[in-house]
Amino acid sequence: MRRQMMVIALACVVLLAGCQQIPLDKYIPIPSGDDNFVSMEETPDLSYEVPVSTPGILVNQLGYLPESKKVAVFQGDELPDVFHVIDMESKDTVYTGFLEEQGYNQELEEYNSYGDFSGLQTPGNYYIEAPVLGRSYSFSIGEDIYKDTFKEACKQYYYNRCGITLTTEYAGENAHNACHIGKVMLKEDTSITLDVSGGWHQDEKGQKDVMSAAQAMSVMLLSYELYEKAFTDDYGIPESKNGIPDILDEVRYEVEWMLKMQDKQTGEVYAGVSVYGSNNDTSGKTSDIYLEPSSAEAERAFAMALAKFSYLYQNFDSEYATYCLQAADRAWKHAELDSSDESDKINKWKFAAAAELYRASGQRSCHKYIEEYLSSEEDLYEQDEIILLGCITYISTKQKVELTLCDKIMKMLMYQAEKISEDANSSPYLASVNKEQDDSRQLLMNIMYLMVVNHIIANYEYETAIENHIHYLFGINDVAVSYVDGSGENSYGNGEEGIGVMKQFDTDSKLIFILSDVIDKSAG
Repeated sequence: MRRQMMVIALACVVLLAGCQQIPLDKYIPIPSGDDNFVSMEETPDLSYEVPVSTPGILVNQLGYLPESKKVAVFQGDELPDVFHVIDMESKDTVYTGFLEEQGYNQELEEYNSYGDFSGLQTPGNYYIEAPVLGRSYSFSIGEDIYKDTFKEACKQYYYNRCGITLTTEYAGENAHNACHIGKVMLKEDTSITLDVSGGWHQDEKGQKDVMSAAQAMSVMLLSYELYEKAFTDDYGIPESKNGIPDILDEVRYEVEWMLKMQDKQTGEVYAGVSVYGSNNDTSGKTSDIYLEPSSAEAERAFAMALAKFSYLYQNFDSEYATYCLQAADRAWKHAELDSSDESDKINKWKFAAAAELYRASGQRSCHKYIEEYLSSEEDLYEQDEIILLGCITYISTKQKVELTLCDKIMKMLMYQAEKISEDANSSPYLASVNKEQDDSRQLLMNIMYLMVVNHIIANYEYETAIENHIHYLFGINDVAVSYVDGSGENSYGNGEEGIGVMKQFDTDSKLIFILSDVIDKSAG
């Protein structure tokens, strides 16, 4: 692929400055029922249907940063030569541009052209109109256009807190009474009961799964790790203004639930809490709720998330961070004792957990498994956020690492970034999506890979590709819809189209990750 070897070489020079035998300055040693709550969806409802009337001019419905590149996509059987940007309030034409790169798209059976209006940088609210095509949906130009959406994405997890009352002061229309506060029985042995209140609802029933929680937590923590300036202490939750970024306060709330899921003596971790009955039955009766049995993968997911949290939280509360790391270590060891399956030798959850524990505590036994996993390459090139999380942590550690493994990870990351960029360049919407799959989920993963590589090696092509994928997310797509609930004139959550990425338990964490980059840059 073009430039790949040159860029890989440059990447390794930059990266390996961190992949060497530098002792970690500060590492943590391991000592020898309501009926009325609002919940995120775990199973996505992302079957976006084409609106009755789709405009022929596609824009990012949230808007554009003043100095960013601004491009609209025009589609139709007949395309004009000129377009105009209109001020929403005055109705004055503030910019006139010309269409370019006109051509027929065989796959979509339509003509597409592009209109660049990057020269317009004045903050305000606008729309685009053109002969034959009419007008686009509205959009804004401003420095803070993503700020409210980012804050709302972060607060989704607060809205879905279980086990406590959310007041209107903090939750507004999402307020609800405490729910699911009683003890529950183990599904396979009803003589065992456990208090599993707390944590986040993951679907409309209020179910809570350790692996899903660990995945969302780890993506949120990575957002904070890479884009710290984006996260403040003023999101309007009870913990705001306590001197700790609200994103860490929110993750800690989930950590406290995760700790309840572990047997403190053995390290065993129960896999989750299942709620049986109809979707409308959220009474929290113990007879409807069961504790799911433990599993090695749940224990590794637990270890991954808590080790990552402990590493990032030590500057705020070292005692609690140490306690979390001890819990992570117990879960890891129990999983090792519990798993003798041959298929367990190659396991992405084990790899990610090993990477987090190695970075936080320097355990050589964890590094041994990291070497085994990265040497196998069986699924390293599979696009997967758990694999991505483990890889980022390994190349970020200040512990002793194998440079050949860092090089292998960088080659994989560069391969993914180059492939995504090339696919995007061939798309009329300048974004890499697979229409045979869930395009929104694929889109979010693609942006994550691009952002990680761009964070390591700032590259104009990747920066542009990231912006174009975000534009796709917010409206420059074949159905002219913003996939983010409530963000844009025609978005999911504004009508009856379904649930967008912000209302999904796992996709919202990825949305936070993606927007944190934009907010971090605007924060200086």
